[in-house]
Amino acid sequence: MPPFLLRDCSLADLDGLFAVAEYLDSVNLPHDRALLEQQIDRSQRSFSGALDVFSREYLFVLVDLDGPGGGRVIGTSMIHAQHGTRRAPHIFFDVMTDERYSETLDRHFVHQVLRIGYNYNGPTEIGGLILQPAYRGHEMSLGKWLSYVRFLYIARHRERFRDEILSELLPPLQPDGTSLLWEHLGRHFTGLSYQEADRISKTNKEFIRTLFPAEPIYTCLLPPEVRQLIGQVGPSARGVEKMLRRIGFQYAGRIDPFDGGPHFTARTDSITLLRQAVRARVMAVDSADEGRPFGLVCVERDRSPFFCAVGTRYRLEGDQVGLPEPTRRILGVHPGDEVGILPL
Repeated sequence: MPPFLLRDCSLADLDGLFAVAEYLDSVNLPHDRALLEQQIDRSQRSFSGALDVFSREYLFVLVDLDGPGGGRVIGTSMIHAQHGTRRAPHIFFDVMTDERYSETLDRHFVHQVLRIGYNYNGPTEIGGLILQPAYRGHEMSLGKWLSYVRFLYIARHRERFRDEILSELLPPLQPDGTSLLWEHLGRHFTGLSYQEADRISKTNKEFIRTLFPAEPIYTCLLPPEVRQLIGQVGPSARGVEKMLRRIGFQYAGRIDPFDGGPHFTARTDSITLLRQAVRARVMAVDSADEGRPFGLVCVERDRSPFFCAVGTRYRLEGDQVGLPEPTRRILGVHPGDEVGILPL
C-alpha cells in the first residue's frame, strides 16, 4: 500500500506547507508563514462548519507517511466555495473582438480587445495545486490525486458550492516569474510590480477598480510577443488543462488581469467526476487484487482531521465496498462505516 494520505491541512503542517509554497508563491498559496497560518486557520474553520457556507476555503494536503516525523507534506490543492463577493469581487478581462470597416478605404479590421469585468456572486474556484518536484511523474499519479480530491469533496457536499466552477491556469511566464502582460499593461495603470499587485489583491482589490480603465483595451497596441500570450496555457499547466477539458471544462474567453492566465469553467453538475462519485459501506476483505478498480476512497469526521482520503484498489459490490486492511488502517475505518469513492 503506497504510504500517501490526503487530508485537511492543520497547523502542525505549517512548516511543510511553507516548504511547498516556495514552488508556487501565488495569491492562493503565498510563501509567507504568517499568511499561510491564517490560511490554515480559515481552512480548519471551513471544514468544521464554523464559517458561512460560501465564505469557506478548503485546503487539502498530500502527505508522505514515510516522511520525517511520520508525515511530510508534499503537495496541496484548494477549493474556494465562492470566488467573488461585493467586498472582494472576482475580476477578469473578457477577451473580445471589435470589427471596424471603412468604406472610403475599403479596409476591414477585426481587433482583439480586453474589457475588464467583475463578478460579485461566485463562482466556486479550484486552485492552489502544487506537488513537490521530487514526486512529479510518480507511478501513482499523485498530481491527479490532488486535483481529483476536490471534486470528490464537492460531490459529497454539492449544496456548499456554486453552480459554476472556475479554474485559473498559469500562463507562460518569464524565467523569473514575471508576467509580460503585466509589464506592458497593468504596471502602466498601477505603478506596481506584478508581485506587489498580486500580493495586495489578496486582501484589497480597490486599486484595480479605480486605476484600470473601464473602456476596452485594444491589444494591437501591445508588442506581438505579448499579444500571443493572451489566453495561452503555460508549460507547467498543460497537464491540468488536458484533465480539465476531459472532465467538462472549457476556455471561458476570459483571462486573469494580472498575468493573462486563461480561465476555464464548467457547470458544476456537468462535470463528469461529480457524477462518478459514490457512497458505500465498508466491508473487510483480505485484498483488492490487480483486476479491481483503483480510486480515491475518503472518510469524514466531525473532528480534525475532518477529511482523509487514500488512493487504493477496492471491490464495489452494490452499496458495499471491500477495502484491504492497510487501507482501512490508514483511513481509520471499520466494517459498516460510510466512505466516498471516486474512480481514478
